Amino acid sequence: MRVVPALRSRTVAEQGGRGQGAGRGGGGRRPGGQGQGRSGGPGGSGGSSRGGQQGRSGGPGGSAGSGRPGGQGRPGGRGGKPEGAGTGAGSRRDGAPSSGGRSGGPGGSQRGPGRGGSSAGGGPRRTGPGGARGDRRDEPRVERSVAQAQYDGPELDADITGQELDRNLASQLKGMPEKLATRVARHLVAATRLIETDPETAYQHTLAARARASRLGMVREAVGEAAYAAGHYKEALAELRAAKRMNGATAYLPIMADCHRALGQPEQALKLAQSPSVKGFSAEAKAEMTIVEAGARLDLGQTDAALRTLELSPLNNKTRAAWVVRLRYVYAEALLAAGRPAEALEWFHRTHAFDADEITDAADRAAELEKKLDSAAE
Repeated sequence: MRVVPALRSRTVAEQGGRGQGAGRGGGGRRPGGQGQGRSGGPGGSGGSSRGGQQGRSGGPGGSAGSGRPGGQGRPGGRGGKPEGAGTGAGSRRDGAPSSGGRSGGPGGSQRGPGRGGSSAGGGPRRTGPGGARGDRRDEPRVERSVAQAQYDGPELDADITGQELDRNLASQLKGMPEKLATRVARHLVAATRLIETDPETAYQHTLAARARASRLGMVREAVGEAAYAAGHYKEALAELRAAKRMNGATAYLPIMADCHRALGQPEQALKLAQSPSVKGFSAEAKAEMTIVEAGARLDLGQTDAALRTLELSPLNNKTRAAWVVRLRYVYAEALLAAGRPAEALEWFHRTHAFDADEITDAADRAAELEKKLDSAAE
């Protein structure tokens, strides 16, 4: 898989774990996030039980060699207008959705149909209390619509300028008006900062970016990644599909497959795992897809098939890369699910031996399993 520079600077495998995050996975120790994850997802521990553990996978980053995300087409409509701009009723000149359609209300006309004529309903103009324009400040404020709130997005930190955005991504915003491009960049940078600790707010930032630049593939990828991290699997799948249509990228196939698992569609996950594109993935990206495929097999109760899938992967690779650690952890859990605890214990120990950065809880799992085996032997 490939990293989305808008949100990630590390790969999924480097994030991976069983922390309290919002994506699917298990095996790490990171805080943050909401939602309940299942083991076996990209960036997670890839545990084998169907119920899985809570934890975010670390989001859908990756490193497949499919190139950087790039949106097709212009970010705006005709004449270079920003995405979402319109001239009809309910639209604002700056592209923001209007909050209401009544004249005089937010987003509506401040005037009636004529300077001195009757109102749209044909009645006379009000001249009594409350009829004067200056009295409108006494009226209750209309709450922002959902669309308006999404467009505005969460509050941006003053120190975020947008210049922090990856240079290649920033170049894709050059076709937009400067102020609009800066706003999109700032929301993407904010999402980058929050993706680990507050994935839901990061997701809201990416939605604000999408509201202004929905035709950019890299923005849709960022939304999909943040949605996945926040546990919004249906939305993540839709966004990553849209990005794939725009730029042809296949880097997110493992994440899309894992979203299918989260949505109770393991068969669809297996179809993606058999995609011809997987053959061209890097070793790390293939490991991510292997983890998802094994998890889908376990979801279907195909424990032996899950073990075979993992045994065909480079479990014994001598590198101490995070993806090797995670493959070993997943294999240990699969052995446990298959009723082979002694072998599972061995692989938890082998995982811990390579896990210098402690991205998994293999040591704790081994200790727990040893106690159970000792108790059973007494």
